[in-house]
This record gives sequence, structure tokens and C-alpha cells, in this order.
Amino acid sequence: MKAGTLRDRIRIQRRLPGGSYGQPSNTWEDALPGPIWANIRFGSGSETIRAGQIASKAQASIRIRKRAGITAEMRAVCDGVEYAIKAVLPDRQHREYVDLVCEVTNGQG
Repeated sequence: MKAGTLRDRIRIQRRLPGGSYGQPSNTWEDALPGPIWANIRFGSGSETIRAGQIASKAQASIRIRKRAGITAEMRAVCDGVEYAIKAVLPDRQHREYVDLVCEVTNGQG
């Protein structure tokens, strides 16, 4: 994988345990040390109206160098934008990278 294609700096974060009444916590911490280089590509986006407010949703793919331990319960953060990781797809042919299938949501929560 060429280093020039990795132009974005992201942080991979995991949710801390300890939400109240069995709910997940809203507190996150870095799962990997320091930011890592990535290539963020957007696929599609949509807008809907939820509870009288416009909510936008975009699909993104984040490619990083191969790393172990990243799961679909984590998120990636880049320049204040949060990417919920939906799937982790390894490069089975060359074993050089991992694609993170993500969803960006705004106006929810």
C-alpha cells in the first residue's frame, strides 16, 4: 500500500463500560495509541426527517494499514466527525490493509 494514499489522520476509539441501568456508556477512549493514517472515502448519503428534525446519514469506507483488535463496536474520529464502524473487512489477497465500513450520522441522539 502506498503511503501517499493515506491522507487522513483518525483515532480508533472504544466505548467505556459503565452506563446506567444497563445502557451503554456515552464515554469513549482511544483504543490504539495515537492517531493513525487512513484514507476516508464516502459512498452514499441520505436525509430523512426524524421527530421533526432533518437527520443525515452517510456511508463511508476507511482504509488503514492492517491492524488487529478493531471491532464493529468501535468508532473512528477524524476532524470532529464520528464514524460508527459497522464492519471490519480484511484484505484477504495481499494482507496489507483493513477496510472499515462506517456510517456517519448527524442530528440523532
